[in-house]
Amino acid sequence: QVQLVESGGGSVQPGGSLRLSCVASGYSYGKYCLGWFRQTPGNEREGVASIDSTGRTSYADSVKGRFTVSQDGTRNTLYLQMDSLKPEDTATYYCAARPARKMGWVFDPSTYNYWGQGTQVTVSP
Repeated sequence: QVQLVESGGGSVQPGGSLRLSCVASGYSYGKYCLGWFRQTPGNEREGVASIDSTGRTSYADSVKGRFTVSQDGTRNTLYLQMDSLKPEDTATYYCAARPARKMGWVFDPSTYNYWGQGTQVTVSP
C-alpha cells in the first residue's frame, strides 16, 4: 500500500516561491507515475504537473515555465518547485500516484490510485 505525505505549503506574496514535498512509503521507485493536483472549494481537482516512470514531465498550461516537478529516488520524494506564484495558484495541493502501466491522461485524477492528504498554498498580497 502506497502512502503519500505532502508538506511545504504556506502563505506567500505574489511573485514568491514555495517548494512542496511528497514523501512516499510502500513505494517502488520507477514503477509509478506521480502527479501534483490542486483543488479549490467548489471546483474539481485539476492536474498541475506529473512525472512518469521514465522521468518525462508534463505541465498544465497555467503553470508552464513557473512550476517544476522532480523526484529524488533515493529518498522516495516528489517535489514541486513553484516560482512566480500568482493569487490564482491558491489551492490545496495533492500528490498522487498510479502504477506506471496504467493508461489514461496524466491529469485525469480518476486514474490515480493513491493520494496524499493535501497541503494548503495561499498566495496573497
